[in-house]
Amino acid sequence: MTFRTPGFGRRLGTGRTRLLLPVLVTLAVLLIVFMVFTATYTDLLWYRSIGFSSVYTTQLQAKIVLFFGAGLLMALVVGANVLVAYRLRPAYRPLSVEQQGLERYRSVIDPRRRLISGALLGLLGVLTGSSMAGQWPVWLAFLNRTPFDVKDPQFHKDVSFYVFTYPFLRLVLGVIFATVILSILAAVMVHYLYGGLRLQGPGDKASPPARAHLSVLFGVFILLKAFAYWFDRYGLVHSERGVTTGASYTDVNALLPAKTILAVIALLCAAMFFSNLLRRGMMLPGVGFTLLVLSAILLGGVYPLLIQQVQVRPDELAKERQYIQRNIKFTREAYGVDGAKVVPYGTAPETDKKKLQEDADKLTAGGVRVLDPNVVGESFQQLQRIRPFYQFPDTLDVDRYQVDGKLVDTVVALRELSGAPAGQRSWIKDHMVYTHGYGFVSAYGDRFDSREPDFINQDMPASPDQQIKVARPEIYFGERSPRYSVAGGRGQQELNYPDNSESGQQSSTYDGQGGVRIDSFLHKLLYAAKFQDKNLLLSGAINKDAKILYDRSPREMVQKAAPWLTLDGDPYPTVVNGRILWVVDGYTTSSSYPYSEEMSLGEATRDTITDTRSAVARQANDHINYMRNSVKATVDAYDGSVHLYQWDESDPVTKTWMKVFKDTVQPRSSIPPELESHFRYPQDLFKAQRKILTKYHVTDPSAFYNGEGFWEVPQDPTVEGKRQPPYYQSLRMPGQETPSFSLTTVFNPLGNGQLSAFMAIGSTPGRDYGQIQILQMPRNAQPAGPGLVQNSFETDPQVKNDVFALRSNGTKTVPGNLLTIPFAGSLLYVEPMYTKAAGGKEIQRYPTLGKILVRYGESIAAADTFDEALKQVVGGTGAPVGTGAPAGTPGGEQQLSAAAQKAIGDLNKAVTDYENAQKKGDYPGMGNAWKRIKDAQAALAAAGQAAPKASPSPSGSPSPSATPSTTPQSS
Repeated sequence: MTFRTPGFGRRLGTGRTRLLLPVLVTLAVLLIVFMVFTATYTDLLWYRSIGFSSVYTTQLQAKIVLFFGAGLLMALVVGANVLVAYRLRPAYRPLSVEQQGLERYRSVIDPRRRLISGALLGLLGVLTGSSMAGQWPVWLAFLNRTPFDVKDPQFHKDVSFYVFTYPFLRLVLGVIFATVILSILAAVMVHYLYGGLRLQGPGDKASPPARAHLSVLFGVFILLKAFAYWFDRYGLVHSERGVTTGASYTDVNALLPAKTILAVIALLCAAMFFSNLLRRGMMLPGVGFTLLVLSAILLGGVYPLLIQQVQVRPDELAKERQYIQRNIKFTREAYGVDGAKVVPYGTAPETDKKKLQEDADKLTAGGVRVLDPNVVGESFQQLQRIRPFYQFPDTLDVDRYQVDGKLVDTVVALRELSGAPAGQRSWIKDHMVYTHGYGFVSAYGDRFDSREPDFINQDMPASPDQQIKVARPEIYFGERSPRYSVAGGRGQQELNYPDNSESGQQSSTYDGQGGVRIDSFLHKLLYAAKFQDKNLLLSGAINKDAKILYDRSPREMVQKAAPWLTLDGDPYPTVVNGRILWVVDGYTTSSSYPYSEEMSLGEATRDTITDTRSAVARQANDHINYMRNSVKATVDAYDGSVHLYQWDESDPVTKTWMKVFKDTVQPRSSIPPELESHFRYPQDLFKAQRKILTKYHVTDPSAFYNGEGFWEVPQDPTVEGKRQPPYYQSLRMPGQETPSFSLTTVFNPLGNGQLSAFMAIGSTPGRDYGQIQILQMPRNAQPAGPGLVQNSFETDPQVKNDVFALRSNGTKTVPGNLLTIPFAGSLLYVEPMYTKAAGGKEIQRYPTLGKILVRYGESIAAADTFDEALKQVVGGTGAPVGTGAPAGTPGGEQQLSAAAQKAIGDLNKAVTDYENAQKKGDYPGMGNAWKRIKDAQAALAAAGQAAPKASPSPSGSPSPSATPSTTPQSS
């Protein structure tokens, strides 16, 4: 017989349920703690692996202090006011419908008020602390601020006040404002819930204690408003009210005194609220608050508007002149363009044949970079990829190397890993065999080898007798490295490079300093959790001394090592003492520099390359008004070691962060000379500076106000709707004896296709590094801009015929960078035109050189080499723009025979008819036009003129893919 106690099973089930809930909560808490510990500890291990653990711990300490400081402040102050409001609740509440309704809520809340209050205050503290923890840079920069030794002209404060102190004060005021506002809301809710405030019933709607409590809180709020009004005065240096950024006439003469008066009125109003502790009634505080609101409307809004409309608008230039001058001065200083040299140029082009030839000889001796790094990435991929598991970036980099005793512009790239071959993938292969790329590849920038890049470094393995010697060609840290790799374990065989041996490959084992040891159970467990990959914990292939390599792209590594920097979008590889180093340019930026024009960094740095290539990172749309190239950073491609070098020794922002993160940035004097010789002026800073100089090359306030002579960065002539990128090239500026490696750009007049100026900045470390030189063209005789030059190349009959010939046999043309070069008192334009096999043909589909197009003055030529094309335009054998005179007719001045003129006309007409037929898909018409082209070429040759070559397609009739096109992007 079984005896069952009534309710025993039910009580047992209830007990199990009560036990299960704490267990689940405990497990959830433990899981959260484990994941937080995993993230924190693995981050610390990574920072230790590169020697920057102090950067991580300093950030962590600052975040913890701000999290708990701001969170506790918020929770304690709001909680204290809730407690005060509860203690001041009335002992007796009058009977009313309102109070009867509130009684139901009180009966529910009262027994649990501590739990509810604690939970809400804890949540409020966590949210506040989390928000403030992200502001650690503002706090640390304030604590370690460095003076600029530059004073603003209005308040005569050092610029460091606006860059470091003012943002911190605004942050503190914001937190205190939020704390007081939430305290007021919490106090009102508690007073209402417990009857201290009423909406219904006779008599006072607020009990005396509630009135006094709220009066104090409102008094504190208005007192804070007085401080805010006072500090708002300094914010006027960033005002956008006037013609330019900075305090304008209205700001200084109307808004500045208004802010001062409002601060005084707010102090008086706060005193009226505090006086309510001693007397009953809200009349005096109400009067004070009304006065403050009306004053804010009249003094802060209406009065400045009247001054602007009545005094400034009728005579704006006279009123704003000195403020425009301030803006020009401080903007040029903030972006580092105040030393730009603007010189007139192009007023007297060289006409003497002998001197022209001498200049041409100097130019050809120095070389012109005709190998376009933005086009030949596919050529590197086809010719130097060697195995399908390697890859090159879609845009390459330009550097300088001593080759055969001569410093030459060099196009460089690294052969990085793309992963295990298709069909052979496994966890072991993906993460332990295919761990790294291999090889530094370089080519001459000013020459070709049979229309292909003329390589300096090539093939695998790296040859010891190559001109640029690389002792460590392995690339474990690169822009396209796998998410993580396990390398360096005892006996581990990692693919080093493929060869023709029996095994088909050479293996190696990583022995660099980089990476985190993963040969212990704890580390395996942590990283298995971090990457959510159980194989890291269970695999028996991970041997002793193995390391895990992750977060290893150069930009990511430098960004974590120096979180206070904004990084250039294009790191580039260089070889220094046999090792491959990535060079990353770091910027210090600010949006708080007084009187300086603000810009979107992302918008200013956008161009064809950032919009169409993946190898160059786009900048975020952060708004800045101060920028310096303060740090040069390097990352070793083999062992991942990171070095930060101070570059701009006068930058106060860098000095500030060097105080925060001590011993992380090495002084400029410690830069090895071999490394420094490969530094170059960074592109993103240059793009920001050229954006500023479109307006701020004008330094006269009157001309600036009227917009006289403003420029714009031209559109890329080869890609519709994109801004032309700047180009690295070695060139000789007027007055220079030898070529200098420079970063160059051009400007058009605003809304005009002509060319208004050429800008170059010295990019070789030394006396001329960072020196901006602007050649300003005469306004009454401006040369053609990039778009017009490109159009002249595409429409000139002779060049058009040459390009048409390139498009035969199933090829298309790819225009390269259009370089502008100061030459003989004028400008020389150089553009390589590449050919590329069209789809559907079993032939190589990578760009090879077709022709080099050159224009000087009004003469145009297309030739197989730059030297030949230059010889034609300088020697007078190039075709004058628009004449269609073929090469061999000196400048078009020699009189053509009637037969030759007729043949040229027939040829041009036939080419046009061919293109029109192609657009319509009229193949018979294309065949007829092709026959007429051949006939016209034969007639032109019979007339004694040079006929452009054109080859028939394999079928004997023109191929649709071999047709000409007048738009580069579609060709």
